[in-house]
Amino acid sequence: MRSILIHAIASLTLAFTATPLPAQVAQVITVDAAAPARPFAHFWEHMLGSGRAVLSLRESYRDDLRAVRGVTALGYVRFHGILDDDMGVYSEGRRGKPIYNFSYVDQVYDGLLANGVRPFVELSFMPSRLAQRNVRHSFWYHPVVSPPKDYRRWDALITALARHLVQRYGIEEVSRWYFEVWNEPNLDFWAGKPKQETYWTLYDHTARSLKAVDARLRVGGPATAQAAWVAAFIRHCQEHGVPVDFVSSHVYGDDSKKDIFGTTGQISRQYMVCSAVAKVHAEIQASPQPSLPLIWTEFNASFSNHSEVTDAAFMGPWLAETVRQCDGLVQDMSYWTFSDVFEEQGVVKTPFYGGFGLMAVGGIPKPAFNAFALLHQLGEQRLESDADQALLTRRADGALVIALWNYQDVEATTAPRKVTLQLRGITAATASIQQVDPDHGDALVEYEKIGSPGYPTAAQLTQLRAAAALPPPLVRHLDAGGLQLEIPPDGLMLVTIGGAGSAGAR
Repeated sequence: MRSILIHAIASLTLAFTATPLPAQVAQVITVDAAAPARPFAHFWEHMLGSGRAVLSLRESYRDDLRAVRGVTALGYVRFHGILDDDMGVYSEGRRGKPIYNFSYVDQVYDGLLANGVRPFVELSFMPSRLAQRNVRHSFWYHPVVSPPKDYRRWDALITALARHLVQRYGIEEVSRWYFEVWNEPNLDFWAGKPKQETYWTLYDHTARSLKAVDARLRVGGPATAQAAWVAAFIRHCQEHGVPVDFVSSHVYGDDSKKDIFGTTGQISRQYMVCSAVAKVHAEIQASPQPSLPLIWTEFNASFSNHSEVTDAAFMGPWLAETVRQCDGLVQDMSYWTFSDVFEEQGVVKTPFYGGFGLMAVGGIPKPAFNAFALLHQLGEQRLESDADQALLTRRADGALVIALWNYQDVEATTAPRKVTLQLRGITAATASIQQVDPDHGDALVEYEKIGSPGYPTAAQLTQLRAAAALPPPLVRHLDAGGLQLEIPPDGLMLVTIGGAGSAGAR
């Protein structure tokens, strides 16, 4: 079994690292309306991450949430810190008697539900009065990452929280949520020693406490960084009869091959995320529970703050390429994050600093926001095609929706990409074209033009939001059933042809 797993991972990694066609060579892509298709679940847009729990009480957070939900199929939000001290959940009274207070928890979850999204409940971090030791993470808000001083008290807290949620929202609602135990216990977010064994203890207690409240509550883990521990986690749950409803892990585009695969060499940012997803997918398939859903609860192109990556048009092709590669390997993927209302490194000092969010501070959509908006329009069926840097889909109304992009690595130079679409079985006379690139929907370019102000004025914010807006779709006539296109470097283009009531229908 081990040799089969290694071979599968190697094959998938090799497929992801194949050299694409040179950008300057015109590429012909045949689009056949009658081509075989398969379901294409929009797995990349159902869940998004955000700054810690207490930030969700801010109006700026909720404004960004509404903006993102307006252009995506967002259904769940995940964040750290629902049990942190600033949430006021746990304290102790006379003689150490536990006191629970779910007031802020209710306000947080009420706010999400009022905006049409459900919580993906990450159970973290440790209330300081319940901690075994005062061990804190280096984040600006310094959460406590210690194991509990008494697992009976931890069990009682999890039980009380779960009962409260079920009583307040009803089991039919809460059974549609997810409960994930902790965050990245293989890194410095968990101070148990040894890390893995003590995390198993935390997971076992938490999962059993939740299921004791109601078996329909969904629980999973190990929520690890760098695609770690998954095979061991499933084996542990199987051998000890511990409930598990899903598997979760994380990876970023600039994680190292050594950390993910334990080998030397490099995997480029373009392929790292889905190489790691493929690894974990194969591990689940080879496990005693091969039907466990895989939910990738954090991913992005970078785990650091690089403005030329997460603030830039680079993200359009990177996201599209990630969607293309990861399709079929994962149930859901949660982009980290939807908003730069975010304080892990401290209070944000400037709108564009390489933050993870789709929205910059001040309610400014980034190119990544526009990329999500375009990819949201892809159809529910994916047409079979071996074309690189392309997704060919069909919507329920019959429209063909095609995403094309021109990926270039950061600091690389790539020529414009020329593509000719050859269309078959299509009666439409026109196509609708939308695109995001450095000249369309890129507020970072405008920000630099106005001198990169640290504190933009109200007028400048209005100017930046206007620059971030995508222009209206361009309508192009089809020429003898074909369409010639040119995609600039860092460009993502969406072509829509036909469909009921669309600009591309006769």
